[in-house]
Amino acid sequence: MAAGEQQGREYLERYKIPELLHNLSALLLYHRPERPREFLIHALERVKLAKLSDVEYPYLVDESNLNAMFEMLDTTSQGYITLVQYKGALKSLGLSTQDLPYEEDATITLEIFKKEV
Repeated sequence: MAAGEQQGREYLERYKIPELLHNLSALLLYHRPERPREFLIHALERVKLAKLSDVEYPYLVDESNLNAMFEMLDTTSQGYITLVQYKGALKSLGLSTQDLPYEEDATITLEIFKKEV
């Protein structure tokens, strides 16, 4: 890999640009506003405000959505889901499943699910 390409990748990773663009795209697709550019500008302003203060970041789903999703995955009410189920949930939300810090036989609790999603 060329040095310039590696530097570009490191820059994107350092500032979490792919995650930001992915989150903005997900918000856009979820809300489908009539004025997408204005919507994105407003979302970026909220991101900036969240970084400068203790205001909540513009999330696609809220806690009640996460609870409901977890309950649908935990059909037997065991209090946990498998890593395969967790990865499926992440993919359905358009989130990355790369670099997850779990072994294949790991179980994911509701607390972990809400914190990480």
